[in-house]
Amino acid sequence: MKKDVLTFLLFVVLAAIVWYIHALQSVRNTHVPVLIQYTGKPGAIGLNEPGLPDTVMIEVRDAGARLNRYHKNPLRLTIDLHSYIHGEKGTIQVPSDALRRSISDILQGTSKLINTKPEEITCSYFTEKERSVTLAFDGEVNPAAEYQIIQGPTLSRTRIKIYGEDRALNAIDTVYTERLSLSDISDTVDIRAALAAPRNTRLETDSVDIRLIAERFTEKKFTVPLRVKGVPEGYHIRLFPKEVEVSVRVGISHFAQIQAEDIHAYCTYSPERTDKLDVDIHYTNPYITAAWAYPGVVEFILEQ
Repeated sequence: MKKDVLTFLLFVVLAAIVWYIHALQSVRNTHVPVLIQYTGKPGAIGLNEPGLPDTVMIEVRDAGARLNRYHKNPLRLTIDLHSYIHGEKGTIQVPSDALRRSISDILQGTSKLINTKPEEITCSYFTEKERSVTLAFDGEVNPAAEYQIIQGPTLSRTRIKIYGEDRALNAIDTVYTERLSLSDISDTVDIRAALAAPRNTRLETDSVDIRLIAERFTEKKFTVPLRVKGVPEGYHIRLFPKEVEVSVRVGISHFAQIQAEDIHAYCTYSPERTDKLDVDIHYTNPYITAAWAYPGVVEFILEQ
């Protein structure tokens, strides 16, 4: 009994293989999509609904093996709209003969185009007003522990063209990226962010590339003299201590470029303070990202 079942299954498998080979070799019709990309449309040209189709369905005749390739790797067609746009408004019309000819050019030589749906591409257009505005990042960036952001977020472009009616455009000075929350950044990060088009407007592009560069940081310490600002004329201030230890935060790659001359520590005298002054740190080296002093408060005596 078991042997009979195995024999039956073997014949079923063989029959399926024979049928599949026959199907690959037999000529038949099938429907496949053609993905369309449009070029040559000026940025200020707007399209009325429903717009231009991004897919055309075609019926094509060929051997099954070749038809399967169309399903696995969809056909892609680029249509240049430059010659179909005339004046500030009108109708874009790609006639059926031009569409069939373009699609036939991307088919395999043995394939025959039967029909297309739609048969032609049409869409009315109009000219919008345009304005160039600032493009800005919107979001939060947090480095990983013991890292700091040393560059970015840097956008691949800083301005963008925006299209729409005058009333809508006049109220817009800046276009922002989608709201992003980026955490644990510890290396160079390149991302593409969508752009948020203001209401009743259209952007020349729907995304922008953003780069962030993070680097591990370290600390470098210096002992620097204290200076005093705001001392009344005819008076002298004695500080205790006269020097403070300053720690600065710097990326590892720029550690050697930080010198004591880049750091200035000072106190500002105030008549309201009778015995102690706060220590403030200023630094001029752009590679320093933070600095603090120890002690942060010093004692003083005002002498005449």
